[in-house]
Order: sequence, then C-alpha cells, then structure tokens
Amino acid sequence: MGMPPLASGPHGPDSLPPLLDTVLDALRTGTAARGGGPLPAGGPDAVAARTADAAGEILPDRSDPDALRVLVTALAAGAADPAHPLCAAHLHGPPLAVAAAADLAASILNPSLDSWDQAPAASALEALVTRALARETGATDALVTTGGTESNQLAVLLAREAHGAGLRLIHGANAHHSLPRAAWLLGLPEPVTVATPAGTLDPAALDEALALTPGPHLVAATAGTTDAGLIDPLPEIADRCTTHGARLHIDAAYGAGLLFSERHRAKLAGLEAAHTVALDLHKLGWQPIAAGLLTVKDADDLTVLHQRAHYLSADDDTDAGLPDLLGRSPRTSRRPDILKIAVTLKTLGRTGLGALVDTVCARARDLAALVDGHPGFTLHAPPTISTVLFRPAHATDDTVAAVRRALLTTGRAVLGRARADGRLWLKATLLNPHTRPDDLAALLTHVEGHLPR
Repeated sequence: MGMPPLASGPHGPDSLPPLLDTVLDALRTGTAARGGGPLPAGGPDAVAARTADAAGEILPDRSDPDALRVLVTALAAGAADPAHPLCAAHLHGPPLAVAAAADLAASILNPSLDSWDQAPAASALEALVTRALARETGATDALVTTGGTESNQLAVLLAREAHGAGLRLIHGANAHHSLPRAAWLLGLPEPVTVATPAGTLDPAALDEALALTPGPHLVAATAGTTDAGLIDPLPEIADRCTTHGARLHIDAAYGAGLLFSERHRAKLAGLEAAHTVALDLHKLGWQPIAAGLLTVKDADDLTVLHQRAHYLSADDDTDAGLPDLLGRSPRTSRRPDILKIAVTLKTLGRTGLGALVDTVCARARDLAALVDGHPGFTLHAPPTISTVLFRPAHATDDTVAAVRRALLTTGRAVLGRARADGRLWLKATLLNPHTRPDDLAALLTHVEGHLPR
C-alpha cells in the first residue's frame, strides 16, 4: 500500500469523490439492511454481535481497503436514524443536508480554533456568527460549545468567577442534570432545588428560596425542559432576580430555536434579561452534533477565561495584533462547528428556519390531538414546543416502560420516557419537519400493538 492520500491540500479534493461514493453507497446499503425502522432490531446484544462481526479485527497487521465500506455499512445498519419519522425519543434531530455538507468541508480543512495561525478565516467567521446569534438573545457575545451541558457548566463557572466560591445555585426540579453537576464539579455549595409541581419554576417559590438562602445567588431557569418541553415564566423570574440582586442563567438549549419563528418567539419573552443563555442548534437548528452556544450579556465576564500559552498566544504576538483564541473556550483543540451554523443561517434565513420550527410545533399539536381523541390513550397536556407526553389509558407504569422497551427491541419506533404527576409517560419529541400526520397515526398504532392483551 502506498502513501494514503490526504483530504486537504491542492490535490485533496481529487481523492475524495471515490471515497464519498463508497460512503454514500454504504449508507444506502446499511439503511436498507436496518429493515425500514428507526432502530436495528434485536436489542443491545444483537446489535453488538452484528457490529463486532462486521468490524472483525480492528487493528490488523495488513491494511484492509474495504474497511470504509464495511464499517460505514455496519454503522448505518445499526444506527438510530433521527430522520425516521418514528424516531422521536430525544432532543436528537435530523441534520440538514446543507449543514452536513458544510461539516464535511470543515473536516477536510480541519482548522483548530486554539490559535489564529491554525484557523484564520474560521476564527473570523466565528466572531461574526457568535455576535449575530448573541444579539438574538439580547446579549453581546457568545462562545461556541459542544451543547447544553458545556454551556451550562460555563455559565456556572462565569457566575462563580464573578461572585465568588460561595455562590449558591438555585434551580427548579425541572432543570437539566448538568446544572447541579456543574455546581459539584466547580466545588460550589449544595444547590437549592425549588419544587416545580406544575412542571415549571414557580416565581413565588423562587422568591422564598432567594429570601431564605444566603447569597450570592445564581438562578437557573429553563426554556424548554427535557421531559416535556415546558418554558419557565421568564419575565416573572427575571423580576425576582432583579429584586434580590441574583444573577440569571436561562437554559434554552431546546427552546432557543423558537427565536427564529415569528409565531412562537413570544414564548421566550424575558430571555433578554438573562446574564447568560444556553442554546443548542443541533436541536431546533437541525445541525449535525455538536452546535451549542453560550451567549453572554456582559462581554467582560469572558475575561476570566483568558489564558496564555507561549506556543499559542504569546504576549508579543497578541500585542502585534494576532487574535488570542484561548479565551473563547475551555477547550484547546476545537473544530470549526461555526461553519455549518453559518451556512445554515445564510442558506435558509430567518424565514426558512422559522418555517421548520413552525412545522415541528404543528406536528406536535397534531399528535396531541390524535392522542386526545383516542379512547385508548391519555394526553398529559397540550405541547408547549414539540414534545408530547402520553400513555396508554389505564396502563400501569410497568406496562408503559415495557411497551417502550418492546418498541426499541423490535426497532419499529423510538419513544422516550418521562415522569410527571407521579406517573410514567411515553415521550415523543418531534424534531423532523418531514414527519406527516399519517406517521403520527402509525406511531400510535405501534404502541397499541405492543400492549398486553
């Protein structure tokens, strides 16, 4: 075997077409082998066995020129396909083709955003796009992250650096698990959890917690809960934070996509009051993972992230005008996730993205109506964004859990699970704008077909 070709450089693009043909054929073959469902059949052991059989020896003594075809086929055959209309468990959306194409270019060019000389244009593009997206939330700047978890951790870190190690995090019981975990990772006092009996943070209960808990305080609100897609009453929460001098972070990893929609953006009123906001465009932005951001109201908060590494950001280089990128992330090597985001924003525009948001929200309302009109099912509540909780009427929690696992094992449908009002619910998170009303009816039929007789 000769020297393998590179993907980039003057001749890199010439080496890619046959490889891309192999990948695309393998994706088609593997998808067909999965059998038409959103998941491979058989459950974890069967999938692991098939994958191991296809992979064979991972590090053979001699090269295997067929490895690309074999492994991509195996991965596609064993994938959970977020573009399948019955793959609706998680905040795991199907990526837009134009975003995936841009991501390929990013992988080929392979900039690393830890120093300007590794990513000249990519760093300039990131500055343009992050500031534009920050303005959407009423902020001044934003950092690119791997998603909501890193954004939430960064928000807590910035708050700790601004207010000291005695900072107390106050969040609702509906908050994402990464928030209390961030407090633990950063050595902060035990967070205060406010009960959310209606699923959202109650301003009166928050007011009491702020009054009774020694400060300084960081309040974390949620715009789009993981379980039900609910949005906390942001204006009222912001008012309580102002009254008590508390810092406000809003985890809008799910809900921030509503900003693109004229019809739905009013649900995020109050977002502009936050000191920091978490966004995830690999949810209601249809990006390949990862595409997270943390917007920051006061850009001076970011100065605490500044670092010096002589080989990346020497003082004389930065004094001479070379941008210092180490203060843009706690990570060092960092791929240009901003390219796919920029391409998507510019290709679709606000109107195009808003139409996608409106479509998935409408499909959620369609599913809720089907459930509500079906005597065999119980609807938890009308959807706020694109998540619908429902359950078979009169079923026990054990039955609900068993039905979900049966669907996963057969590979026919992927539904999530959520606990609300003391009961277990099936969760459909609709992020695929190509899903049709008859797909939703088929989903309910599959659930019915796996109920015990």
